[in-house]
Amino acid sequence: MRRSNLPAELNRFVGRAAERAALAVLLGTSRLVTVVGVGGVGKTRLALRTAAGERKRYGDGVRLADLAPLRDPDLVAHALAEALGLTDHTPRPPREALVEHLAERHVLLVLDGFEHLVESCAPLVRELLARAPGLTVLATGRRPLRVAGETVFPLAPMGEADAVALLAERAAEAGAPVFQDAPAGAPTDPCGAGGVAGPDRTHPEVPEVVRELCRRLDGIPLALELAAGRLPLLSPEQVLHRLDDRFRLLSDGERGALPRHRALRTAIGWSHELCTPRERLLWARLSVFAGPFDLEAVEYVCGGPELPPERILDLLGELLAQSLVSREDTPAGPAYRMLGTVAAYGAEWLAALGDAERMRRRHRDWYMGLATWCELEWFSPRQAEVAARTDAALPDLRAALELCLELPEDAHLAQHLAGTLWFAWAGCGRLSEGRYWLDRALGLESGHREARLKALWVLGYVAVLQGDGTAAVAALHECGERAGSSGNALAEAYATHRMGCLALLTDDPARAEELIGRALDSYRELGELNSNVLMGRVEVAMARAFRGDLEGAVALCREVREVCEERGELWTRAYALYVLAYAAWTRDAYGEARELLIACVSINHAFHDLVGLVLAIELLALVTVGEGDPVEAAVLQGAAVPMWDTVGVRLFGSKSFDGPRVLCEGRAREALGARAYEEAFREGRRLSPDAAVERALAGRRDPATDGPAAPRPFRTGRSAEVPGTRKPAGSPTGKGGEAAG
Repeated sequence: MRRSNLPAELNRFVGRAAERAALAVLLGTSRLVTVVGVGGVGKTRLALRTAAGERKRYGDGVRLADLAPLRDPDLVAHALAEALGLTDHTPRPPREALVEHLAERHVLLVLDGFEHLVESCAPLVRELLARAPGLTVLATGRRPLRVAGETVFPLAPMGEADAVALLAERAAEAGAPVFQDAPAGAPTDPCGAGGVAGPDRTHPEVPEVVRELCRRLDGIPLALELAAGRLPLLSPEQVLHRLDDRFRLLSDGERGALPRHRALRTAIGWSHELCTPRERLLWARLSVFAGPFDLEAVEYVCGGPELPPERILDLLGELLAQSLVSREDTPAGPAYRMLGTVAAYGAEWLAALGDAERMRRRHRDWYMGLATWCELEWFSPRQAEVAARTDAALPDLRAALELCLELPEDAHLAQHLAGTLWFAWAGCGRLSEGRYWLDRALGLESGHREARLKALWVLGYVAVLQGDGTAAVAALHECGERAGSSGNALAEAYATHRMGCLALLTDDPARAEELIGRALDSYRELGELNSNVLMGRVEVAMARAFRGDLEGAVALCREVREVCEERGELWTRAYALYVLAYAAWTRDAYGEARELLIACVSINHAFHDLVGLVLAIELLALVTVGEGDPVEAAVLQGAAVPMWDTVGVRLFGSKSFDGPRVLCEGRAREALGARAYEEAFREGRRLSPDAAVERALAGRRDPATDGPAAPRPFRTGRSAEVPGTRKPAGSPTGKGGEAAG
């Protein structure tokens, strides 16, 4: 994994020098530090800036888990696994995978916005800290976790100097500087290079009205930024006057509220009043989004007679200019986000309008449509874009699934959506979460046969990939029986196909070829052609290779490669190249094999397909020992071990799949001796998946320049038989994504 997934700052961090220093000290003495404070006080920004400054303390990196968009407490462990870059294909509970992953790592984990999930978050944090001694947690929320050993860091509003500096900085960014006539030589950076407080309160160039505005807003950063967003239109005096009126009204109605709570609601409410009616309506409707959203989503979900779609862009721009919405760049393109406190205010207004349920349904309909589009476009040159869009939309896809599960009449939609997202579960490394949603959706009786059949074969597929044969057989048997009795030939073909995958992974290649071949015949009759179908051909090729027909396997994979290149399909193509790489290895064509495997590693890594990735690295190790570098081969074999730990049973418990690994280990040990082999193997085990990929992509290691040479020149022969292999079989296979599995 990357050492850090902290987001880049979109504007300059202002002030809080003392708080950052104090928080850094606490991180050096406590393994759980929780920054607590009211909404809008700057907890997240302070935590992220401090964590970024402390990266060097943590050898395995700093990771951010944003829990604010999460609504289902059962997904907390999934969210943490995703934040840590952990892909776990096993059916075990995600918390077990987390414990194992973190047990020997030195990591700072930032948990942001946990307060609505504290009942599930606190026990998980307690367990992780107890079982992972190198873990430090920096949490932010409106309340403590109340876990033993927790150090609470209360974050107060900004002091006046910092508040003035922040208001000045944001106003200048908006094109409305509040310090008009700074004297010559005066500092132009109000927070200094280190983010410290800016103008001294005694400087005459700071107007008193600006100080008073900061005092009335109680130094709350969000309130200050909202006020700064109005300064291009209003003078500081006008802002203060309007704010005073609003504050008096609010104070009369909320006698029991703390002043800083009133100040924040005053700032948000005042911003709301200054919006036009259409801007207010868009604000309210945007609150249904759980994560980042793009313009197309806003136009569909929020548009209507009161908000014509052609006006949405202008209205969104106005909210952006007022700091009510922020813009960010994502791998899927530009996106927008509304801060949780602002969204919560909008949600209150949406509920008051009586429109919340209708908007949630429109939101669900958009994301069901997006999932359908992504499924279709998965088999196209836009496959990488589909993966990126699915990743960005995941918080909202979860919200859509949750709504479907809440409403009994929508159970069929839950099954349809969970099934439609098969490519996200299987192709993008989210098997565990996919299993969670599929199990929940299929636990409901929808009365819609087609939706249930699709969810059943997808569940069977996911269970096969997880190594859960019992669950796979149960789901696929039900799917096959129901499909057969109802005349649904396509669902029956998919069930047969996945039963063939299970046979392939359990050392029954003859049965696998027969079942998958039958499914492929049905696909042809029905005119079905997609990544699933092409992966079925690759799986038949693997079965043939296991049975000794390498020539037939190569012919099939060349056909698949051609179709993939015509269609722009990458993911299935990687598995076809994998089989072709094995065939090249059998001919001693090591350069060709390496080139093919480097393409496999690149594609599988990009799609987070850990199974395809680890299989390619295992075969690359065998190629490397054939090239005469047993040291690097042992390193690559070691790097594969932690990957397999997150996939499940190593090489699926299959002797056929295990053949290349055994062959490589035997030859590397013979060349190096047991001690040198184990040393290189341990070096590989210490590599993160990202580091292992970087090493694999670096190309062949030259012992003369990159390290000690092997004890003697070593050339892989073909004479020795290794248990579990047959010549020329022993072909590795693919699993994951749509593959054998």
